[in-house]
Amino acid sequence: MIREDMLARLIAQASSDGTELVTLRAIVEESSELGASRVIARLGLGDANAQNDIDELRELLRAWRDAKASAWKAAVEWMVRGVLALLLIGIAVRIGAPGLLK
Repeated sequence: MIREDMLARLIAQASSDGTELVTLRAIVEESSELGASRVIARLGLGDANAQNDIDELRELLRAWRDAKASAWKAAVEWMVRGVLALLLIGIAVRIGAPGLLK
């Protein structure tokens, strides 16, 4: 509520005295702070546990990225193994290995 009062006083001062650069800067600064506070409150991050919540979300996001990267790595490894297995089978057929097994 203090920020809202400060902003109201600055706007009243600007309208009564004329606007100087310092007054305009103060209005912009106070309105930015007030807007940021409102956004934080609307997001539910205005309480004492907000930092812990953000830290947990970052850990969760990091774990998701790690899992996604390891899943891609495993998929690529299995594809390479499959290609190599097909290559070995092709070489074995080419040199006549199935005939040797008879």
